[in-house]
Amino acid sequence: MRNIEITSNEEAVLKKELESKKDAYSERMKRYLSMPDLSRTLGSPIKETVDRILANPYFKDLDIIKIPEIVPADISFDLFDFPADHPARSKSDTYYVNDKNILRTHTTVMWYYYLENEEVKKRIAENKPVGAFCFGKVYRKDEVDRKHMNVFHQIDGWYLAPKSLKTIGQKDLEEALGNIAKAVFGPDVKYRLNKDTFPYTDPSLEMEVNINDNWVEVVGCGVVKGSVLEKLGVDSTNYTGWAFGFGLERLAIVSMDLPDIRLLWSEDERIKKQLKLDQKFMEVSKYPPIVRDISFVVKNDFIPNDYFDLTRETAPGLVEEVELLDKYENTEKFGEGKISYAFRVTYRSLDRTLTGAEIDKVHKKLEEETTKVFGGVIR
Repeated sequence: MRNIEITSNEEAVLKKELESKKDAYSERMKRYLSMPDLSRTLGSPIKETVDRILANPYFKDLDIIKIPEIVPADISFDLFDFPADHPARSKSDTYYVNDKNILRTHTTVMWYYYLENEEVKKRIAENKPVGAFCFGKVYRKDEVDRKHMNVFHQIDGWYLAPKSLKTIGQKDLEEALGNIAKAVFGPDVKYRLNKDTFPYTDPSLEMEVNINDNWVEVVGCGVVKGSVLEKLGVDSTNYTGWAFGFGLERLAIVSMDLPDIRLLWSEDERIKKQLKLDQKFMEVSKYPPIVRDISFVVKNDFIPNDYFDLTRETAPGLVEEVELLDKYENTEKFGEGKISYAFRVTYRSLDRTLTGAEIDKVHKKLEEETTKVFGGVIR
């Protein structure tokens, strides 16, 4: 394995510009970018998952590439055959640093950067196979619950070979997925493969593993589309390849039967010492939740995913879930272009008991921020 690190002057400029901005949206992105990369943090089960995959002899010839976290939107979406109306392109799902650049939504974008490497170009010119892993933080606006965060970790792998060596097909996908399952869950893991659909691979498969008699989807994989290879400057009449990508948190949560994704970020030593793959997590203490509802009227261009971000930022580490209770329009009651939302916010700390008085203050702050940031009228 070779280690390749790609730096971007454009990313450096954009980060510097971001540092000078003080609006809530920019402050939010700065905080996300500053969060630790758990796939490179010693002691984290996220890193342990990566290490197990990299150590599998099946993947010994793949390079490791580290890429920018701020990337051009067209490289992320256009080069990978995302349709023009794909939800990932919208500002309700993706963090746009400006009109042309985003916080990366997937590590699959490494394909572009990998093929720009001079040594890789040379190997392709010599008709040799190439391939790489890329892993790290990715960013997607998302709902708030115990299994989802808007900042999480992903790993991608791909392998391209000239047809003079072999033509890659479904059998190769099955081998790659099987080796991932065995690397993470052990040689006796039970898994099954189902057909799936991704914008940049065809055919595509998803893998489920059997954990405690439950089938859990963990990995997606496929044969790289010829149209995508051509856009990346690779002759699809000569090269074929497989690729996979998945969220690392999902595998870690399944392996440890982890009840809350926030635990992966905990600094509590009682929790950290338990975060080991294959070791069932035992609750340190089940602190009680406190529930508060909030309802407000806003313009009908309101984006709930942006509101979920606000709840996280208003009460860092305390919001377990945000549930939509009600949503309706009534022109006569609220006015033209207005809409009413009602949410239930579940507050729960991972390391202490919250008090009602404390949460009343936090929730009051959420109401104030709802008015300030979204122009909401509290009901």
